[in-house]
Amino acid sequence: MPNQLAGASSPYLLQHAENPVDWYPWGPESLERARLEQKPIFLSIGYAACHWCHVMAHESFQDPSTAAFMNEHFINIKVDREERPDLDGIYMQAVQAMTGSGGWPMSVFLTPDLKPFYAGTYFPPVSRFNMPSFRDVLGGVARAWKEEQGEIQRVGAQVKEHLQLGTGQAPSRPILTSAQMDAIAGSLVDNYDWGYGGWGQAPKFPQPMTIEFLLARTARHRELEETLRPRHLKEMEAATHALRVMARGGMYDVVGGGFARYSTDNFWRVPHFEKMLYDNAGLARAYLHAFQLTGDPFFRRVLQSTLDFVQRELTHPQGGFYSSLDADSEGHEGKFYVWSLEELQSVLGEEADFVIAAYGITPQGNWEGTTVLQRALDDAALAARFTLEPVQIPEKLAEAHSRLLAARETRVRPATDDKILAGWNGLMLAAFAESARVLGNESYLQTARQNAEFVLTHLMADGQLRRSWREGNTTPVVFLEDYAALILGLLELYQTDFNPSWFSSAKSLAAEMFARFSDTAGGGFFDTASDGGPLLLRPKELQDNASPCGNSLACETLLKLAAFTGDSQYRDPAEHALPLITENALRFPTAFGNWLTAVEFALRPTKEVALIGSPTDQLFGQMLELVRSEYRPGLVVAASPYPPTSESPALLAERPLLGGQVTAYVCENLVCNLPVTTLQDLQKQL
Repeated sequence: MPNQLAGASSPYLLQHAENPVDWYPWGPESLERARLEQKPIFLSIGYAACHWCHVMAHESFQDPSTAAFMNEHFINIKVDREERPDLDGIYMQAVQAMTGSGGWPMSVFLTPDLKPFYAGTYFPPVSRFNMPSFRDVLGGVARAWKEEQGEIQRVGAQVKEHLQLGTGQAPSRPILTSAQMDAIAGSLVDNYDWGYGGWGQAPKFPQPMTIEFLLARTARHRELEETLRPRHLKEMEAATHALRVMARGGMYDVVGGGFARYSTDNFWRVPHFEKMLYDNAGLARAYLHAFQLTGDPFFRRVLQSTLDFVQRELTHPQGGFYSSLDADSEGHEGKFYVWSLEELQSVLGEEADFVIAAYGITPQGNWEGTTVLQRALDDAALAARFTLEPVQIPEKLAEAHSRLLAARETRVRPATDDKILAGWNGLMLAAFAESARVLGNESYLQTARQNAEFVLTHLMADGQLRRSWREGNTTPVVFLEDYAALILGLLELYQTDFNPSWFSSAKSLAAEMFARFSDTAGGGFFDTASDGGPLLLRPKELQDNASPCGNSLACETLLKLAAFTGDSQYRDPAEHALPLITENALRFPTAFGNWLTAVEFALRPTKEVALIGSPTDQLFGQMLELVRSEYRPGLVVAASPYPPTSESPALLAERPLLGGQVTAYVCENLVCNLPVTTLQDLQKQL
């Protein structure tokens, strides 16, 4: 018989709707029941693509005797971390404070007034690997609740006090200086893993925000100094090396495009096979910017295969982007993605030897008797072995990948988490919009437009943005990251097709963001709205995690809105928030990658280009092409026929045509040069 999750919209919650555990969603009913019955809450947080969440569900939550004990002694609440990042953030901090580590599934025991007093992650059904069994944990907590409530209340109060430290505090240091930014970049280069690529040891995460920071620095210094200094070359080398090694395969799906969540080894070979929308959004933009900086078609191919994957497998027919693909299919992690030697030979026929050599495939495989495809020979070595030109290799591999993809589509697919999240959609919207204008790809532009229309229509309820949509239903909550990421996506889309309604929507969302999330006392923004529901505390995340945090995204978007408008109401709050991370960013720069890019934007001169004239005029298109010909992270562009509409950015206001010709105005920090009407003059000013 279904439990209280049967009416949920989240695919993760619905996965547990038939459990014998009497699960509740987080909400007034479950919280009030805990208060009235004076039972502890067992809070289980996970997400649909989480492998170990599935394992614990199968081992424990589907076990009738375990479920009966849970139902007798606890109020059991199941939360999708992707729908409720606020709860995930609060209680992940608690888990880390109490255990020294964290992860999913997250298992937290709370008092009825929501204070955590015991926590962990995955618990096995029997004691192993120095972990207690889940039944032992349940029994111990139930006994403690009956016999030691005073101690439980003391621990809960202590943990709550720890979590409150630092929340809402005003910054104690100024914004990072240029010298400190140089030191941070130097530290990233010094700690880079030049052997395997990336930062840190296994499990290795892709770190797109750190890569973006280094690429943005490279572009800005090349623009300012014309020739790069050795340290800036080293920064670009680290960023591009990371992108190259990740795209050899393994974590990157060479057959179907897109990236898995992380690598379980140092070699980027065996991934945790789930594919998340936000990872692919961040990595797509990193590969785009690497292509712009280097001109290397390798980066463009990876970018395009990633966006093509999203179009093919993560896009709702009406334009929204789904959240993720599961790691498992047919009960086995990675089964959809791996190959045997015999399968490859059967699918590829006489072309099999070429692919076998490219990927170093052996009968034994490279993971659990199967093969995760990862390049073993580079293009030059492969060309030499098969008497080909290196330029022929990408096309020949693409043909083989196409045949493998067709064969793979006959397999049982991993489940799709088809909920549509505003924040994650904003990140991917930005990737499609920017890629569309750089590559001149009409399909990507159409995808971006449809996505923006979908989010602005279906994720709005009662005139306000919502976090999540699925099958016509939205959740009642929304978070800072949803507003900030969507504003970012709309600004990128505006700079691609110059429809002023996108810019107008971005401004309206920014006004709502200020009204609902601002921390006027401490600087920056709270993660939850001022009219949100009951929580242990009002969270204010300042660390970029797997995706950019709401505060760093808010600073990024406000600085760009300030460049478009010249309005201090945008720049002042951003500059007040940037010092919040100064001390920690100096110590742990990889945890603040998106923040660092925002600081870089704030420290350097911005350039604003206003282009006025008929979009059908050849010169209009040529000027746009010139502006877009390089990666210019410190530049914003507004364009319009004359005269611009009232929805257009203030940057276009009072910009007359010169002699009736297409006219460009290039400004630096909103101080404008003389208007120009030739490509040569525009190039000089850029």
